[in-house]
Amino acid sequence: MKRSVLSTVNLRRTMVVALAAMVSVTAFGGIGVAEPAKPSSVTEVVKDGRTWHLKVYSAAMDKEVTIDVQRPIDESAPAPNLYLMSGLDAGESSASWRAQTDVLPFLADKQVNVIEPIGGRGSYYTDWVNPDPKLGVNKWRTFFTEELPPLLDKTLQSTGRNALAGVSTSGTSVLQLAEAKPGLWKSVAAYSGCAQIADPLGRTALKLSVETWAGGKIDNMYGPADSPLWAANDPVVNAEKLRGTDLYLSTGSGLPVFEDLQWYQSDAPGPTGMVNLTVGSVIEGAVEQCTLNLKGKLDSLGIPAQYNFNPVGTHRWSYWDETFRESWPMLARSMGLTS
Repeated sequence: MKRSVLSTVNLRRTMVVALAAMVSVTAFGGIGVAEPAKPSSVTEVVKDGRTWHLKVYSAAMDKEVTIDVQRPIDESAPAPNLYLMSGLDAGESSASWRAQTDVLPFLADKQVNVIEPIGGRGSYYTDWVNPDPKLGVNKWRTFFTEELPPLLDKTLQSTGRNALAGVSTSGTSVLQLAEAKPGLWKSVAAYSGCAQIADPLGRTALKLSVETWAGGKIDNMYGPADSPLWAANDPVVNAEKLRGTDLYLSTGSGLPVFEDLQWYQSDAPGPTGMVNLTVGSVIEGAVEQCTLNLKGKLDSLGIPAQYNFNPVGTHRWSYWDETFRESWPMLARSMGLTS
């Protein structure tokens, strides 16, 4: 017993001496106690009519993220939040809901906050295991599931009910986010996204997006091809986690119509336009197969969803403008809105 008491006393003395030494070093300008981590917060709000431009500091990524918000028709009353995710460029270019569709004007008379994140190009809005030399530190899953929602609820005085919609690469991301935190979003709409990522088809689609078009390395996302993280983050593999979430899934077939030919030729006349048309057709044909695979998994689990399999159509914004409007009643209902 005496030896035990003496050991305890000696331990306490050692801790006191160490603490005193630390305080002394700090007092003389040396190395002191580390600064506490800076918490996530809204650092700036710029109001431009009904559009608010927010800067949100992400502790997980140690950087500020731009969030644009179209406020509800009645700003004096609480409103739910609809997260509207753009594709590969993540709203950083003109390839965005705001620039390419009339969805924002369509929602202007609705009692909803439209949340438009800007940033995260090529990230698939997920948590990467390693920083990427081209795309940097990506902890977007943490940002969207843990950091951002309570900050928006406080800043916007929202109702706490959320819906989530994403197009193209973000059509994958919104399903992953919903599975990562079931119940955070009452409904999810995915337009022309490839839900599977762990199998060769899904991994190839993701590799083309991240590496060929965004310049990143997919091994920095979930590790090498045999890493279990690929299956752990595959929306089809983890489809059970979508139970209880209202779902809308849409895709075209990849078969172009005359309007597609006109659009691609007006966007890039000549051979380039034809190449882009071919690429748009191939992509949409692939995501149709991905969506069919997800439907098969959901059907096997008895999980209902609303589907729109367009027998024609390529991978472009005019189709997503239309399908968003078709999905709106479901999204609105899940947020407690009548229209």
